[in-house]
Amino acid sequence: MSSKDSASRDPFDLEKLRQLVEMMEKHGLTEVSLRHGEEQWRLRRGGRAEPVLTAVPQAAAPVVAAPAAAPAPVAPASAPAAVEPAGVEIKSPTVGTFYASPSPDEPAFLQVGTKVSPDTIVCLIEAMKVFNQIPAEVSGTVTAILVKNGDAVEYGQPLFRVKP
Repeated sequence: MSSKDSASRDPFDLEKLRQLVEMMEKHGLTEVSLRHGEEQWRLRRGGRAEPVLTAVPQAAAPVVAAPAAAPAPVAPASAPAAVEPAGVEIKSPTVGTFYASPSPDEPAFLQVGTKVSPDTIVCLIEAMKVFNQIPAEVSGTVTAILVKNGDAVEYGQPLFRVKP
């Protein structure tokens, strides 16, 4: 096949993309990353942004919007809650297994008292054999670690408390 033929080909199959989004919703995944040869697909959903598919050929990185994910469930109104501890919570963006360090023989990403910035990696969450690095997304000092290494975590579960 000539390079002209491969350049004019559609870089992805929309039906497969639709199926992938449905599978992510069904299994509660917020991010999937696939690679085949020079092509890489990365699909994210949830949070404030709509899902995004990034097809990364070797030369360029076009971004194509994927079908919208189901809207986030609305929290039911409840009685006034007890006074919450001071600080901002870093919550799990996905369901999976929490890991405090990059590998069993390495130190934890953070401890109580560690200063973090929005880009600081605070932990790994494994979902379906994919390890997702979780950034702090806030600046401040860690005041509490709310889960233990190896714990199963849920979407939105508080992992850390940070004093801004």
